[in-house]
Amino acid sequence: MFGTGTGAAAAQTDPDKTYVIATDVTFAPFEFQNEQGDFVGIDMDLLKAIAADQGFKYTVKPLGFNAAVQALQSRQVDGVIAGMSITDDRKLVFDFSDPYFDSGVQMAVAKSNDDIESYEDLRGKRVAVKTGTEGAMFADSVKDRYGFTTVTFDDSASMYDDVKTGNSVAVFDDYPVLLYGIAQGNGLKAVGEKEAGNSYGFAVSKGENAELLTKFNAGLANLRASGQYDEILQTYLGEGAQQAQGGNTFFSLFKDSFPLLMKGLWLTLVLTVTSLAIALVLGLVFGFFRVSTSRILRGIGVTYVDIFRGTPLLVQAFFIYFGIPAALNFQMPAMTAGIITLSLNAGAYITEIIRGGIQSVDKGQMEAARSLGMGYLPAMRKVVLPQAVRTMMPSFVNQAVITLKDTSILSVIGIAELTQTGKIIIARNFESFNMWLIVGIFYFVIIMALTKLSDRLEKRINA
Repeated sequence: MFGTGTGAAAAQTDPDKTYVIATDVTFAPFEFQNEQGDFVGIDMDLLKAIAADQGFKYTVKPLGFNAAVQALQSRQVDGVIAGMSITDDRKLVFDFSDPYFDSGVQMAVAKSNDDIESYEDLRGKRVAVKTGTEGAMFADSVKDRYGFTTVTFDDSASMYDDVKTGNSVAVFDDYPVLLYGIAQGNGLKAVGEKEAGNSYGFAVSKGENAELLTKFNAGLANLRASGQYDEILQTYLGEGAQQAQGGNTFFSLFKDSFPLLMKGLWLTLVLTVTSLAIALVLGLVFGFFRVSTSRILRGIGVTYVDIFRGTPLLVQAFFIYFGIPAALNFQMPAMTAGIITLSLNAGAYITEIIRGGIQSVDKGQMEAARSLGMGYLPAMRKVVLPQAVRTMMPSFVNQAVITLKDTSILSVIGIAELTQTGKIIIARNFESFNMWLIVGIFYFVIIMALTKLSDRLEKRINA
């Protein structure tokens, strides 16, 4: 899934250094995933060629534009190449390479829409844009003049779908991305003239990785001089490059996507099982705290539960992956951050499940055990918990299902679980309906299997 470029052309201070480069995942033809699961596109091919020319190693971290920018700000990655426009505001935070592509903005509407022919026709209507793009910046600059409102999406496919379904009447997007999508069958048509836009650049954090930026500029200049730069652009933007795929039936799409979806499903299951195992330990510890006779321990348990049940999982994921490393100046793998996030969140709910299960057991059970000379913990382990498990089992299964579905939120920090894999595939073929139906079937099968297994376990426990 990750590309690595190497070369022997130029020396570097640390020959063993491998740069981590973040990118978007749904911005064809600049970056997208092909049928083999490799990330390709203008940005990816340029980065590979420049690395070969300048002799440095790198790995690509596909995150999505918003997460990629945040990862760069928090020093989780060394650079970002994601069709990133060079603007004055961004120059205050990032150092940019020489421009490698001059962009522009184009408006498009649904193929069946003959009512929108100019910006004046947008008055009182809603327009879709993708966050961080030239299209979004242009729309914001003219929306007051033409009296329309904007709605923002994190990926191009969702933005296009919003127009196709009629929720928005038009879309503003970077012209090469929009035209490539139209050629691939995204259901839109271009209207109006192309507007001038900013240039794209490779970005590093302000004052950081100056050597990498120098190498990028030197490699880009060499590619332009040799003609390789034009060859790369011709591959994705030239005649014959934008061949509409079309004709993907449900079964052909399922067959073609199955290997990638299975990788995403496996990652989803790993995240779920690992997180639930850790969450169960946390739940037991803090569950005992919640029913403890110690006011201090009860207070600790209540604080833990209130924090992780009282804040959105998305905020927790961003805080753990971006916030903490930025504050403490260290790097954290996305999988580690994802497991920590899910574990802490699920642990808070399991704490309450365990507390409720323990308190559902008649107090006389504990009193009888203590009267027989058993200590508090042995009595809890041997007498109370076995009875409480029967009450807790349905809630445990429900929490397992919730955690399984919550893994989809971790796509925001670049974990290619099942939902994120579906998004990446859609970015290539724009088959939204069939793809989400397939992803839904995957989730349904797994959740139904988990539910049936829990029913069996519950029957055996209660037998």
